[in-house]
Amino acid sequence: MKIDSTIAPAPARTTAVDEAALRQAAQEFEAAFLAEMLKPMGSATARQSFGGGIGEEQYASFMLEAQAKAMVQQGGIGLSESIFEALKARAEAAGGEK
Repeated sequence: MKIDSTIAPAPARTTAVDEAALRQAAQEFEAAFLAEMLKPMGSATARQSFGGGIGEEQYASFMLEAQAKAMVQQGGIGLSESIFEALKARAEAAGGEK
């Protein structure tokens, strides 16, 4: 039996998953989640004494977001890693399509 060398084998299925973008999305989601969880803890409410008044109330949400992002950068609660793995598996199953 002669093998025809002109027929190339089918290329292996490659996935072009942008892991950096998936990780960034997962971390942003965890930060948003943590910011929402911090709201009931009173971090966003103005203090009665030595408070910043109306300015403090207006910028409290920015402080919560900054605190949540800092928590994620320090490892967070592990939510972003779970989300990243799920997003990566889904992207790979879809053939790298975004």
